[in-house]
Amino acid sequence: MSVVEHLDRGPRDKNELAAAIAGDIPHGAYVNLGIGQPTLVADHLVAGSGVVLHTENGMLNMGPAARNDEVDPDLINAGKIPVTELPGASYFHHADSFAMMRGGHLDVCVLGAFQVSEHGDLANWHTGAPGAIPAVGGAMDLAIGAKSVFVMMTLFTKDRIPKLVSACTYPLTGLGCVSRVYTDYATFEVGAAGARVLETFGIALTDLAERLDVELRGHVD
Repeated sequence: MSVVEHLDRGPRDKNELAAAIAGDIPHGAYVNLGIGQPTLVADHLVAGSGVVLHTENGMLNMGPAARNDEVDPDLINAGKIPVTELPGASYFHHADSFAMMRGGHLDVCVLGAFQVSEHGDLANWHTGAPGAIPAVGGAMDLAIGAKSVFVMMTLFTKDRIPKLVSACTYPLTGLGCVSRVYTDYATFEVGAAGARVLETFGIALTDLAERLDVELRGHVD
């Protein structure tokens, strides 16, 4: 598979990432969106996608974020963001919601990350820094319970340190669980065979390879 280089645009912003992820979710999939930027994916799902959004606080068939008169303080996602409901929405205890997650009933989950390794290991709950507040939430349940795990993140920290790494140095959320990573500069497939670049945005593949301490698979025709 050759790499598509989009040198005329990029890096992508968070809404462009959310739209790209929404477009790659299979028709009719049951999907959980992690707290933070992954919740933006809900706003980019097109009508007729058949995607059913699940929230770990106990809702199926969640709609996009609520705005203005749509806001109902009793209708929120796991990140406490007001959301809408779609026809056929249902509600249940959060214990039942976690049973769905742990039981392998979700097709896709979209999570943020501090680090992802080239082999699909995920670190997204704690940096290990002294005084840092850990935030486990349902990430571990989602990482091992969903059939596919997509990560949405910036490729570099504010200090320009790569977040796609050969091996995670932060406390792990899950081993070998991530299949695809969507970042501002590139989209990657990760797994046992390592990292493959699918697309780049605003950067050439050769320049991207120089900035990452990871052996990248992929070539440009």
